[in-house]
Amino acid sequence: MMDEQFMDIAIQEAKKAEELNEVPIGAVIVRDNEIIASGYNLRESTQETLSHAELIAIRQANEAIGSWRLEDCTLYVTLEPCPMCAGAIVQSRIKRVVYGASDPKAGCAGTLMNLLQDERFNHQVAVEPGVLGEASSSLLTNFFRSLRKKKKHE
Repeated sequence: MMDEQFMDIAIQEAKKAEELNEVPIGAVIVRDNEIIASGYNLRESTQETLSHAELIAIRQANEAIGSWRLEDCTLYVTLEPCPMCAGAIVQSRIKRVVYGASDPKAGCAGTLMNLLQDERFNHQVAVEPGVLGEASSSLLTNFFRSLRKKKKHE
């Protein structure tokens, strides 16, 4: 039940991105059942590759606890992490990742590959896919459908 509650908050973060015409992806980081960080996609606004929801939330969590190690934390994110974000998750020692929608184009938490549980790394992450997956997926589907309509009318 807690997973769904925290994922719902990640969805609210994704909606903030959508309001800015960003791809609606949101993330929250939880420690001891408390949100310590949140973020949403800002790549178009900042024109910075690293402005993914997960990376923004990781940076904020580092600042919140004063450490690069997020060992007792769970990351909730609306879309399966890409290779860049999966690498940052492993490096930050996040304990668990819960995601909503799978990403058939870049998903590295089990869809294309699973960087989060690769035993060749010195840290593996527990993964819980599909939590509020339909809600997360429909946010993305509706966003891209609307974007295509706008482009077609232009």
